[in-house]
Amino acid sequence: MESQPEHFINLPLVSNNEGSGDLPLVMNVVLKYWGEDMSIPRSGATSDKGATMIHGIELAERLGIESCIYKSSMKDLKRRIDEGIPPIVIMPGIKATVQHATIVSGYNSEEGRILIYVPEPDAMGAIPESKFEQDWEQDDMTAIIMIPSDMKGLLKNEDLKFARSNRICFEAEGLRQDGKINEAIDWLERAVQIDRDNSQAWVLLGGVYNETNSDKAIFCYENAMRLNPKSYLSYRGLGNYYLKKRDYPLAETYYSKAIDINSFRFAPIYKNRAIARMQIGNNAGAKEDLIKYLEQMPTAEDRKNIEEALAEL
Repeated sequence: MESQPEHFINLPLVSNNEGSGDLPLVMNVVLKYWGEDMSIPRSGATSDKGATMIHGIELAERLGIESCIYKSSMKDLKRRIDEGIPPIVIMPGIKATVQHATIVSGYNSEEGRILIYVPEPDAMGAIPESKFEQDWEQDDMTAIIMIPSDMKGLLKNEDLKFARSNRICFEAEGLRQDGKINEAIDWLERAVQIDRDNSQAWVLLGGVYNETNSDKAIFCYENAMRLNPKSYLSYRGLGNYYLKKRDYPLAETYYSKAIDINSFRFAPIYKNRAIARMQIGNNAGAKEDLIKYLEQMPTAEDRKNIEEALAEL
């Protein structure tokens, strides 16, 4: 990189194989930026829970880091960069990953691009602002900021939207991943009571109810879609719900709505829509979906099975 943009944070290089197994890569990078080297073993600082977002946040807080999870905006994102605070943002996934976290390291006003951290020497990603915003909206513009405790005064008088309910949502997701489904439901019910207009809280609550095959999932997903019409995970969630209920026309409808929002976010959705389409007699559409799935997942483990299904269709 010959020169750096004016609005840019020079973040440390952290490889995927470096650092602590208790922290997601993005958190390793941000903590190292603030002078906390997680590649150094620390007494009492590790856990056996794995590299999930909430466990990483809790570990960082034990090291004296302040954190906040809130609904951000493009304006807020740029202000954080100019304050020297690298925000972590929740973005759509690709291939078999439905969601991922990344770090915004800067922005280029002249070119209208958002700059993304890339864990490679002299490299960074650049996404047109309009594209970045469009993708970020799918997960309600969720951002995580992590700063040393001596800088917490920067946030003292700020009204960070959904900060309390989003924190509960992340803790509930940690419970869900630990198999504590009923506890996760209780926490998410608290989150939606605190902020009735937090679409992400409704999405997560719908997801947990969906796992338990409860029809309460419908109400939750519909609330999320009302609050955020671009809520991909809500449409996909309802597609999954109706597929399990063998209501194949509705499953096909909601999968299609999710794909209309983002056709590259999660390749396996095409397999699910193919199943629904076959059940309603749309074999041509099912074939198109299976081909699309293999295009987006060329190294899929079930490629042979999919190719056999295509041959039969």
